[in-house]
Amino acid sequence: MSQATERLRRYLDDELGECRNEDVEKRLDELGTLEAALGEPQVDAELDTLSALANETRYTLVRVLVAAEEELCVCELNAVVDVTESGLSHALSKLVDAGLVEGWKDGRWKKYRATNRAVALVTVLEGSVTADE
Repeated sequence: MSQATERLRRYLDDELGECRNEDVEKRLDELGTLEAALGEPQVDAELDTLSALANETRYTLVRVLVAAEEELCVCELNAVVDVTESGLSHALSKLVDAGLVEGWKDGRWKKYRATNRAVALVTVLEGSVTADE
């Protein structure tokens, strides 16, 4: 029996007052169902999104776009973060790939705006910090 299964057995024994092998197997099946319900593609997509935010430049860009509540030109974004044009392009590309910003050409200018996903994530993060204070 693995160490994790043995710990689960001890936990169930504490919770149920008595633990049988069937109790452990039933709980392992329930936990397996919960894990399977997440689905690997969903987990991968969520991790890509979180990974895109795990950089100061990219996070700042998302926060600025969410706060702006409108599209901003890449030249405006470049004034906000201290990175090269290449670094800015790479950061925005990663945010687009993660579904956090949308970008398009408007004549000779490139514009970006936050997606609903970005707004939702920033809102949750702001609420979590406020709740902890």
